[in-house]
Amino acid sequence: MLVVERAVLLTMGPAGVVEGWMTVGDDGRIAGVGEGDPPPLPPGVGRIDAGGALVAPGFVSAHSHLHTSAARGLGTESSLYGWIEAMTTWIRRASPEDMYWATLHGALDFLGNGITTAYDFTNGRLDFDAASAGRGGYGGELRPAAHVERQLDGKLDAGIRFVHSVMLDDAAGTPEEVAGRFEEAVDHAGRHRERPELLGLAISGGVQWARERSTAALEVELMQRHGVCNQAHFLETAEQLELQRSKFSWYEEAGAFGPRFLFGHFIHPTPDQMARAAASGSAMVWQPTSNGRLGSGVADIPRLRALGMPIGVGLDDQSCTDVSDPFQNLRIGLYTQRAAHEDPEAVAVGEMLELHTIGSARVLGVDDRVGSLEPGKWADFLVVDPTSPDTGPMWDPVATYVLACSLRNLKQVYVAGRLVSEEGVAVSIDGDGVSAEVHERFARLSGRPSRWRRPGGSGRASFVGGGRLAEPGVGSRP
Repeated sequence: MLVVERAVLLTMGPAGVVEGWMTVGDDGRIAGVGEGDPPPLPPGVGRIDAGGALVAPGFVSAHSHLHTSAARGLGTESSLYGWIEAMTTWIRRASPEDMYWATLHGALDFLGNGITTAYDFTNGRLDFDAASAGRGGYGGELRPAAHVERQLDGKLDAGIRFVHSVMLDDAAGTPEEVAGRFEEAVDHAGRHRERPELLGLAISGGVQWARERSTAALEVELMQRHGVCNQAHFLETAEQLELQRSKFSWYEEAGAFGPRFLFGHFIHPTPDQMARAAASGSAMVWQPTSNGRLGSGVADIPRLRALGMPIGVGLDDQSCTDVSDPFQNLRIGLYTQRAAHEDPEAVAVGEMLELHTIGSARVLGVDDRVGSLEPGKWADFLVVDPTSPDTGPMWDPVATYVLACSLRNLKQVYVAGRLVSEEGVAVSIDGDGVSAEVHERFARLSGRPSRWRRPGGSGRASFVGGGRLAEPGVGSRP
């Protein structure tokens, strides 16, 4: 059992801001939250004295591509498709084991920055061809199933909570073969169904780049058969805009829309499409930082919220958010909306934080487990000290957290009441070893020498803190 005391708890639940305590049971779930001093507890209970620091739920990224952590600093002056072409130059050469290490690296990066839950778009088994995007953007030789499976293994070994999202890669094979490959992904995920980190399986909707309407129908069939959600990148960029908009009807006529369907980005819909999508009960996931970095545009969040559309927030590719910083993402989102609408009330401070925590959990359908500090939910939380470095007097805890705090104030990250990162450094896994492995592997893929230097170490990855691995062999060096 664990108690967190002398904390300013930003619960993101009905209790609001609580100056007091939180207890965590032996099962890793929150047992209680209350004002003032904690109740009498049995001897031997672990204690965290927050000393007046802010304690908040871990951030939820409702749209992420964790494997891209190994491909930053590419396509720096490109819009979406040019950046994808630059970013995938080395990834398309990667083996399943390379993808494992890249994903593990990305998941640890998220955890170190306070993101404890991610919807993760895995890299698919086909290559993306930017030159034919919108008219069949995937092709090439089909990679083995292990290419996707090892990405799931990397997330499990990191200890991040996640929704595992899989491309159908329908450009290769018959509909029956495509469905069969998805069944393989379902089976692999099913072998880990008891792991609490795995929150669910999803489809990475591919109609944006599909050749035929039948792609939408197949996605809907598999959604219904397996009870999974579908997040589709849609209307992200102004490139090929009319072609993109014409495919809205493909999903609509296939019956895809509803609470299990999420529009990723949704920056350039027509007013009619916005209204129809909102009326269907579908959700949207907004990526403020990457939308700005790629010059994709600014989603009309006030209009979508006025229409009643549920909204989540994501960090997107680590190679186009560059620093997977949720505090930065909060502020970029807030500032771009206010600037675009010339209205300081376009998005409120508390609303922005809600979108990146419980709001994102809600659109993913996992808000019963994560996204807020409430009894019964997983004790995934952050300790953020606004006095180190000092941000000045704290007039409003939520405003201080959103507007003034940053990664330098993030002191500790807990998952299920267990410390996983301190001052940005992983404590349950040898993060330096993981970094060295990724540097070495991608240096070989690119034909360039690795610049990684691990102070005082061999550069070999290893795991510490026993019992983290899902099964024998997972996480071991091939």
